[in-house]
Amino acid sequence: MKVATVLQPVVEAALGSDLPVRVDCWDGSSLGPPDAAVVVRFASRRALRRLIWAPNELGFARAYVSGDVQIEGDLLDALTRLDELADPARGPGVHVGPDTFLGVAKAAVRLGALGPPPRPPAEEIRLSGRRHAPGRDAEAVSHHYDVGNDFYALVLGPSMLYSCAFFEQPPSTAYTLQDAQQAKLDLVARKLGLAPGMRLLDVGCGWGSFVIHAAREYGVTAVGVTLSQEQAAFARAEVAALGLADRVEIRVQDYREVADGPYDAIASIGMAEHVGLSQIGEYAAALHALLAPEGRLLNHAISRRPGPPGDPKGDKTSFIDRYVFPDGELLPLSMLVDVLESTGFEVRDVQSLREHYADTLRAWVNNLEQHWDQAARLSSAGRARVWRLYMAGSALGFASNRLGVNQVLAVKPGPRGASGMPRTRRELLGMPEAGESPSSG
Repeated sequence: MKVATVLQPVVEAALGSDLPVRVDCWDGSSLGPPDAAVVVRFASRRALRRLIWAPNELGFARAYVSGDVQIEGDLLDALTRLDELADPARGPGVHVGPDTFLGVAKAAVRLGALGPPPRPPAEEIRLSGRRHAPGRDAEAVSHHYDVGNDFYALVLGPSMLYSCAFFEQPPSTAYTLQDAQQAKLDLVARKLGLAPGMRLLDVGCGWGSFVIHAAREYGVTAVGVTLSQEQAAFARAEVAALGLADRVEIRVQDYREVADGPYDAIASIGMAEHVGLSQIGEYAAALHALLAPEGRLLNHAISRRPGPPGDPKGDKTSFIDRYVFPDGELLPLSMLVDVLESTGFEVRDVQSLREHYADTLRAWVNNLEQHWDQAARLSSAGRARVWRLYMAGSALGFASNRLGVNQVLAVKPGPRGASGMPRTRRELLGMPEAGESPSSG
C-alpha cells in the first residue's frame, strides 16, 4: 500500500492517528487499515479545494455531494465511526476545524490543488426574500419535496409517508416499514378520536396518505393542504382512483390561508419543522382558530435538545439548510408545549418516537441503496447522495438522542373545558382497559 505522506498530517489532524476507516487518495496512496470495512476516498484535488474554501460541514457536504469525496461501505457505519472522532456539536459527517485548516492549505500547495472556490453542486440552494414569508416558504418546500414523486416512491415505499413510522414490533421481514407506517396512521387517527361525519384538516398533507386513510377507515371528510405541486398532483390522482373525491379535497395552500373552519380535528405530521421560531406562535394561533370547541390537534414534529436557539437566521454552513430543509428550524419539545398552552390549547398527551425514527430512516436508506441507479436517473447522482447522507446522518442523530420526535396531542377547550376527552391513555388509543377483554364493552 502506497502511504499518503502528503495528506497524512491533514487526515491525522482531523481524525487522529488511529483511524477507524481507510482513507484513499486520487494518486493511489492510502492511510488507515488496509482491510477497513469503510473507505473514504478523495477522488480529486478539488476535494481539498472545497475544504479550504469551506473548512466545515458545508465543505465536506459539497465534496461528498459532488462526488469529490466518496464513501464506500455501510454509510451508517461510516458516519458512526467518524462521528466518534468529530465534534458532536457539528452533526453527522467530518468536521474540519480551524486547527486543521493550515494543514489542508499546506497539503494543497504541495499537491497543486490551490485555485478559486469550486462551484457548489447544483443541488445546493440559497433562498432570497424575507425568511418564512409565504413565497419563500413555498420555494423551500418545493426544493425539498418537488424532487419527483417516482424518486420518493423508491425511498418511502408504497405508504408514501415521509415521517416517522410507529414500529409496534421490531423491524423485520415479517414486520416491515409499510406495517409500521400503517400503524402510525392508526395511532394518529385514534389520538384524534376520528369518527364518521367528522371534518379533518391535515396541515402539510404530503402525498395524501393520512387524509385517504382517515376517509376510508374512519369515515371522515378531509382537507389536505400542501405547498408542493407534485405532492398535490399525486394525492389528487390517488383520491380520484380510490373514489374518494366527494370526501377528500387536496389543496395547494399555505396553512395561514386556510379560512374555512371550524374543523373537528387537525393533524400536523412532520410540518411544524418548516414553520420557524418567529412564526410558531402564529402557527399555533391559526390552528387554534380553525378548530371547533373540544376539537383535537395532533402535532407530530422533530425536536432539538433544549438550549439556546442559536442563530435565528439559520446556520449558513449547515448541510441541512443548504441541501435538505432550507429555513427549517427545530424547537425543543418544551418550547412547543409552552406555545400551544399559551395559545389556549390544553396539552393532553406527549409521546416520544425517537427510536422509531432511527428505524424508519435506516429503512429509507436501505430502500435508496437498493434502488440507487434508478434513484440517480430519476433525479441526479448528487441528489441521491444528498438524501443518502441526510437520512443516514439523521438516523445517527435520533439513535444518539441529539434529535427527538414527538407527538403532542392538544385540545381546544370548550365552554366547560374538554369534557369529551378520554380519561386514560388506553382509552385514548382505543385499547381495552386492564382486566377488560378486547371484545367487551
